[in-house]
Amino acid sequence: MTYLRREGLKKLKEELERRKGLRPEISQKIQEAKTLGDLAENAEYHEALSVQSFNEGRIMELEEILRQAQLI
Repeated sequence: MTYLRREGLKKLKEELERRKGLRPEISQKIQEAKTLGDLAENAEYHEALSVQSFNEGRIMELEEILRQAQLI
């Protein structure tokens, strides 16, 4: 269980919405990077995948925190 104040809860919800809003942009970067050539040696593609992975991991983390949050 995570105890949060109203301000902390609001910040986490805002971050979650912001990160969800990044999904289309990240997806677009992945699609653009795919057009640049061989994926095995495509640094832009691997960077975009890394950003996507971090963003999705943070979304899952925030959702879990908010699911267990208790307002104090």
